[in-house]
Amino acid sequence: MEAAGGARSAGPASEELRAEALGGRNCPSAEEAALEVSWVQGFTNTNFGFIDNQTVCYPCGNYILFLDIETKKTTVLQCQTGQVGAFAANGNSQVLAFSDRKLNPVIYIYTFPELSKLTELKGNAQLDYTLLAFSFTGPYLASYSSIPEFALSVWNWQENILLCSESQPGVTATSLSFNPMNWQQLCFVNESSVTIWHIERNNDEHHLKRNPVKLPDGQGSVSPHTDLFFPVSHIEDPYHGPDLPVSAIAGLVGDEAETFMPRNYIKPSVHPTAHCWTATSEIYMSCKEGYVLAIDAVTHSVSVLQQKPLPEYMRKISDVVSYVRREVQKKKGGKLKDLQKPDLFAMAFCNEGLYAAGSEGILFFYHIKGLQYEMKICTDVLQPISSLIFSPDYTVLLLVTDQGTVYTYKPAHSEEAVKLLDASSSCFLAADFLTPGNKYCVSVTISGEVQVWLLEDGTCFSKLNLDTEATAMACCPSSNSVAVGTKRGQIYFLDVTEVEAPRVVHRIFLSKFPVLSLHYDQSGQFLIARATEGHIFILDARPSKLFQVLGYVVMADEVLDLSVVSDFKNDLVEVVILLNVAEVQRARLEIFCLSSALTTDNDKYVNEQGMLNASAIKKEQYDLDYPLSSAVRLKDNIVYGYCTCAPFICKYHLSEENMLEDPSVFLSEKRTPSNQFGSGFLCLSPNSRWLASAAKDGVLFIYHTFTMDILAQKHCHSYQGGGIRSMVFSLDGKFILVNGENDGALVCLKWKKIKKIEVKEAAFHWQSLLAILNNSTLNENVVLKSMAEWQFDPESTSESLPEEKFKEAPLKSSNVEVTEEDGNVTSLYSASTNDMTWIGQKIKKVIREETRRFANQKKELQMGIKKLRKTIQKMMHENEQVPDIEKLDQQEFNLDIEEQERVQAEAEQEVARVRKEIEMENLANCYLQDVIKHECWDAMCVKGRAVKCFHMACEVKNYPLKERSEEELATLEKVLQLKKIETADLKVQKKNLEIESETVLSKEEGEKTEEVMADDSASYCLIGSLSSQYGGDTSTLYHQWDLHTREQKVNQIVLLKDIIYKVKTAFNKEFDIVARQKEQEIARVKERNLRIRDILAQLDLQVELWEPALTDDEIPERALTVQDPEIKVEKYLSQQEREKAEMLAKLEMERRCAAMDNERLRALNDMMGGVLEVKKEDILKMDIPPPPFISKPEHVWNDEEKKIFREHEKKVKELNEEKEKYRRALENELKKLEASIQETTQNFDETVCKLSERKVKLEMVIYQEELKIVNLVYALLLNEELDTREAGLHNFLMKKEKEKVKAARTIQTTKNKIEAYIDTYENAIAEEKNLECGFTKQFADVPANLLDELFQLYKHRPKTPMTEMLLDTANPYGDCSGSAEGYKDALTPLMKAMDELDSPGHMPNGLDPSVWEHFCLARRNKMESEKLVKWKARTLAEMQAFLQRRMDDNEKIKSEIEDIFQELTWLQEEKMKLQLNLTVQFLLKQGQVELESTEIPDYADAILINKSIIEELNCSITAQGEKKIASMVECKEFSKGIFQLEWEHKKMRMQIEDLEQKARDIVTLPISKDRQLFLTVLNYDSRIAHRISVMEQTLGIMDKLHKKNVKNRQKRIKELEKCISLKEQENYELSLELKEMLVSVSERRHIFEAADTQHVSKKIAKQRYREILKQKHLRGLVKEQEEHFEILQAEVERLRSRTFPVL
Repeated sequence: MEAAGGARSAGPASEELRAEALGGRNCPSAEEAALEVSWVQGFTNTNFGFIDNQTVCYPCGNYILFLDIETKKTTVLQCQTGQVGAFAANGNSQVLAFSDRKLNPVIYIYTFPELSKLTELKGNAQLDYTLLAFSFTGPYLASYSSIPEFALSVWNWQENILLCSESQPGVTATSLSFNPMNWQQLCFVNESSVTIWHIERNNDEHHLKRNPVKLPDGQGSVSPHTDLFFPVSHIEDPYHGPDLPVSAIAGLVGDEAETFMPRNYIKPSVHPTAHCWTATSEIYMSCKEGYVLAIDAVTHSVSVLQQKPLPEYMRKISDVVSYVRREVQKKKGGKLKDLQKPDLFAMAFCNEGLYAAGSEGILFFYHIKGLQYEMKICTDVLQPISSLIFSPDYTVLLLVTDQGTVYTYKPAHSEEAVKLLDASSSCFLAADFLTPGNKYCVSVTISGEVQVWLLEDGTCFSKLNLDTEATAMACCPSSNSVAVGTKRGQIYFLDVTEVEAPRVVHRIFLSKFPVLSLHYDQSGQFLIARATEGHIFILDARPSKLFQVLGYVVMADEVLDLSVVSDFKNDLVEVVILLNVAEVQRARLEIFCLSSALTTDNDKYVNEQGMLNASAIKKEQYDLDYPLSSAVRLKDNIVYGYCTCAPFICKYHLSEENMLEDPSVFLSEKRTPSNQFGSGFLCLSPNSRWLASAAKDGVLFIYHTFTMDILAQKHCHSYQGGGIRSMVFSLDGKFILVNGENDGALVCLKWKKIKKIEVKEAAFHWQSLLAILNNSTLNENVVLKSMAEWQFDPESTSESLPEEKFKEAPLKSSNVEVTEEDGNVTSLYSASTNDMTWIGQKIKKVIREETRRFANQKKELQMGIKKLRKTIQKMMHENEQVPDIEKLDQQEFNLDIEEQERVQAEAEQEVARVRKEIEMENLANCYLQDVIKHECWDAMCVKGRAVKCFHMACEVKNYPLKERSEEELATLEKVLQLKKIETADLKVQKKNLEIESETVLSKEEGEKTEEVMADDSASYCLIGSLSSQYGGDTSTLYHQWDLHTREQKVNQIVLLKDIIYKVKTAFNKEFDIVARQKEQEIARVKERNLRIRDILAQLDLQVELWEPALTDDEIPERALTVQDPEIKVEKYLSQQEREKAEMLAKLEMERRCAAMDNERLRALNDMMGGVLEVKKEDILKMDIPPPPFISKPEHVWNDEEKKIFREHEKKVKELNEEKEKYRRALENELKKLEASIQETTQNFDETVCKLSERKVKLEMVIYQEELKIVNLVYALLLNEELDTREAGLHNFLMKKEKEKVKAARTIQTTKNKIEAYIDTYENAIAEEKNLECGFTKQFADVPANLLDELFQLYKHRPKTPMTEMLLDTANPYGDCSGSAEGYKDALTPLMKAMDELDSPGHMPNGLDPSVWEHFCLARRNKMESEKLVKWKARTLAEMQAFLQRRMDDNEKIKSEIEDIFQELTWLQEEKMKLQLNLTVQFLLKQGQVELESTEIPDYADAILINKSIIEELNCSITAQGEKKIASMVECKEFSKGIFQLEWEHKKMRMQIEDLEQKARDIVTLPISKDRQLFLTVLNYDSRIAHRISVMEQTLGIMDKLHKKNVKNRQKRIKELEKCISLKEQENYELSLELKEMLVSVSERRHIFEAADTQHVSKKIAKQRYREILKQKHLRGLVKEQEEHFEILQAEVERLRSRTFPVL
């Protein structure tokens, strides 16, 4: 780095080393000459800052300028590595930081006012730093790099340590600042967002934590934050499914899913423009929308400040002031501004309130109380304000404007703003030295601001704004005048004889071409102006000649450079012009001479148009062997050129010896490496001893013109700023002015070290030149002073010419119009002389002179033209009267054949152009037609067409169908095959799992038929469509209850599309039949119409027949062909087509003539009317000719005639009867034909109506299938969204788990550090206590009375010194707390305060001085120990706070992980529901569903069950009921038998009793039992037979009952088997669900085990326990080894004492 102006540079050593490195060769004079910066001027409104209370600093190009606001003196600090990038200054610490703009940029820290480099901060930035910011307290610096890192970094610049860094890819920052009250808070602002970064400390570790701020929308309203990735609640719709986040719907999985926000959710927020911190750690921020925001840095909440309502009288005053300002702005033509909502771009906070300013140029003061503020106007600078900066003592407020003006404002005095710096915001264009060249210099900016500077220190004397865009500037050597060229082609001449007040004295409007450069010769006689299009103007440079334009020259090629060489001996000025030859890669030099005679006798050297004659200027041309960008010529025919194709400076000697074989090409004598890159230029010193080379790299090289050795070099600009735009030597050679291309810096260089002979030569040349120019300079300055100031005319049209017209071609002198009426010559230049260019005035003068000279000839020509016109008009009138064959064409009367040919050629060109455009348009339309035809017609296997009724407005269209691709057919075939395989597999499974059973309940055939019909209708209902009735095969479809997997749904969609295609195909077949039927009907109608026409012709009736025809909708292919009647214009025929048509017409004519010459046909027509026999159809045409005597009177007829007449009447009557009979027959036939046509067409209409009705039903069927497809597609989409959501949650879970692991690791590390630091802290406390306890021991020999006094002094502490900043009440941040390092830094002032207490004056009487010194040292140690304990306590508190924050973050992560698991569980449940809860489509007939009330019941808990299950259940219930009834009847019959048996039993008992009585009587009789029975029974055989029959009957009843019971048991067995099969099916499905649930449970268990760290902690505990055991074991070994070692040592001592008893 190098300091110039107020600071010294380190020396030329670095410059010399760099010169050697860049040059790549030895520089013999590099050690003997060196350049240094004298002063730098420029302005950039990007960065300003106070370096102390009195000095402002700001970057400018490669330099940093320090401006004293009191003395206005400037000091310069140079950045040796290039342009200054980011910049920041700290007025409290008086340090500044800036970065360079090279690759891998470095941040430099400098002190002020020493301007010594403290350190260099080297980070990871690759290209550039955009922002730098110092902390208010502490050695901290924040930086932000640009692409590609976009990294925010925090540095400790004192220790050169990078504390922490975070990257924000793609985020471009606009401002960055530390919280003055807490350096651990950073405000980061870009164009649309605000972020508060917290710097968290953990002892020696630092971490950046990002906290974004939610800004209000454009209307100023703050909306609550909505988390779109984790919605608050899940809204479930039974049809549409669960409500998922928009990221899942959008299909996002990765990190984008967490931040994705739909466009309708995004509301444009306010755009921050400026911000500042308050003393309460709040942020005040302004926005482009006019709002002022208050941001809490802790809670990150935002509030919009509102203006406090004004009192009534204040509101009226404000309205009046606003009205006055609006009126003033209207008069000025400016934009109306709302002062109630100003556009603020700068803010500064102080104790009193907030200062803000913006585009209005007004400094506002905001008194803020709560969320309301009061605003007042402090000052108005009438320029947009871009920055507000307070000085460190808050007494001065700096106002920086966009236009280059800087003001100071003192809030305490409430004065007007004082202008501190009046610079230009535009870049410098050029600079030059004012004659005599050793005191003043002049510069001009691109915006047209001219400044006069003092060469000694760069003080700006005056400033003049031309209000136009400047392009060139030069100072006249012969007078104190300055010429400024503009983009409009004008040259302004300024009088600078009084440097404090320059003025414009003259302006010349040369041409409409921009002026590129201006050059004076050394004598100040000529001014050469170079313009575009190769124009070079020569002007008289003297004010006494009123800067007369002497002439101009037009170069054939592009002019690259121009230089002027003065020859004082021959009184000539040589102009060297470098041209760019486009055809070859070479340069061309053209040299012409200007003599002083050109100013005295100008008419001899220029033509009438002002162009210099080639013979007068002695033009010479030289072609050089290399392409050059700049060239200068010495007086001895030596030319130096800067090569463009290679980095060389070529030397040429313009003599015949150095030519190539081509005599016009010169070879370079010497090529000197330029050591520069980019395009450059050369500049020659006034004494021609030094050659300066400047290029885009910004390095200036000075060469010796004879040896081309490098004399000196200076890196005054950089390639980042575009390099060097221009440079110039002073006449005495002491100063060099260099200005950059885009960096806005004007640098004045001077010689730091140079040979005395070089100085003497430059001074001698200067003195000799001044001796030549002194007389003319004095005279010309007197004339210049006497010239009146030029006044700008705002109404002049020349000032409002559009810049686009300045590039037009030169005006032609032959562009003149001649009118027919008066013959006046009207020039194209109608502007006044003042508004006309100099070239235009010359051309106008030439035209006026030619008009005056040839006035008589002109009149004669006009008279001759009038006569000739009359003659031609007469000839044309005669031509109209002659026959057409004798007429001449109109164009033959045109006498101007050339003009006619030109017009015809133009017309042909226009016709060709229009024809080409039409052909291209037709080609485009044909291409579009082919595309549409291919897509909408050729691709259709079934073309779209319609069928219309004959008598009704009914139309039916078919279904256009595309040919199914091979891929679609292959997919369909694959799905069908898969369906067949699945069907076969399902049958096999049913055979294996189910046992077929026969039907138990026998039903009648009628009931079976009804059941079959019911099943058919039920199948339609369950299938959900009627497509099977319209050509679709629904047997291949999956059952709607079986669509659980994604593959099944996709296959079902393919099958449904196939059904739709087949349904449409079936309808198209019916449509084709009807379409053919219509064609047949139309053919029949046409046949009948032929007969009807014959009948009408015979009946001689004029009736319009109904002719049906097919429309374009029915024959759509007719639209693809163009019929001849559709063409409304005449058809264009080529020559071949015309010849062919003529030949066909000729053949047709010959055929007709041959037909007319047929004698046979002609005889037949004459004799028999063209027929050989009379047909019945011709009876109506027959007529009986009357007898020839009919013309006689009736009374003169004779009998024969009367008889003939009666026969004639009889024949006529018979003929009329025949005619009438035939007519009635024809009429009847006509009616029959019309009725037949009407009947057939009506029947066809009915067919079309039926087809239309069928299509309506078909549309219903297609919509039904499409509804199924839509439902399936929606189900697939919902399934994909659920999968996407699950994948997104898993990704988020992995991220959170990584964060959890990282947080756990950080917590463990922090705990370990805290434990270690607690030991250190406790040791420090123990040491501090030991020092206090050891005080008595240290001073035990001191007497008791003195010891007590010393102990009191030992406890005494000095007051902490307050810095000047803290005592300053104007500083709003005076009571800010420092950092932990601040306590370290506070020890130094505390020790300084102890110097007073350590003085002997505080020593107790009678104490030894040595003891006092020992006491002072002990007290200092005690204070250092106390400070160390406090600092460690604060550090420990920060570490514990950091640990607590990390633990809170860990708990938060755990809760988020739990939420993710809950969300995943909910997703699994929803996916299960989606697979099981299917959408089924039913067909319900009208009236099938009846509701008793109008309210629709809630079917939320309803279950859809198959009808077969209900029917089977009903059958089983019916069977059980019948079984129960049969059992009841059986019980009833059985009970009756019981009663009967009881009665019989009772009867038999009574009989038994009787018989027993009888038996007792018979016992006494000797008779056997059978005999007794036989005797007792009357009919013994019948009784036996009866008993047998009863037994048989009982056996039959029991057998029947047994069979019945067997049947019932078999039926029950079948029912149980059916139930068993159903239960087995349910168990199988449950087993599948159980497998899925087991898989899900295992996955969740694995996830839980992976997420849970319990086993990890157990493992760590076990490992810790092993380590403890190992340590215990090792301690035991150590102890044993120590004991063993002691034993061995004792043995060694014993042996040594025994061996060496003397020792």
